[in-house]
Amino acid sequence: MTENDLSYEIRGCIFDVYNNLGPGLLESAYEAALTFELNRKGFNCLTQIGLPMEYETVRLDIGYRLDILVENKVIIEVKSVESIQDVHHKQIITYLKLSGLKLGLLVNFNCDNISQSIFIKVNGL
Repeated sequence: MTENDLSYEIRGCIFDVYNNLGPGLLESAYEAALTFELNRKGFNCLTQIGLPMEYETVRLDIGYRLDILVENKVIIEVKSVESIQDVHHKQIITYLKLSGLKLGLLVNFNCDNISQSIFIKVNGL
């Protein structure tokens, strides 16, 4: 399955979670529910995956964590904040660069309209 195909399926799961839970919960609740939905659809998902950083020639394990990694291809960064800030967009782009992956989704569940709170990010490699 391509990253685009995965993105479509992931967005469907995001809508399911939002429609069932609504806004106002902690990020951890949405992360758990979204992982449940993705697993139910048969996707391999890992949560809170350590993401090392390479600085010059040294690998540094400094505690960055991917919220959800789907099929080792797509990063999902889960938020539950009043509003998405520029730094949140930059964060997922940085995660894509550090991981070498191509596609990431930034989603804010604390919103009135989930369709306007899913942001697709592509690593230009």
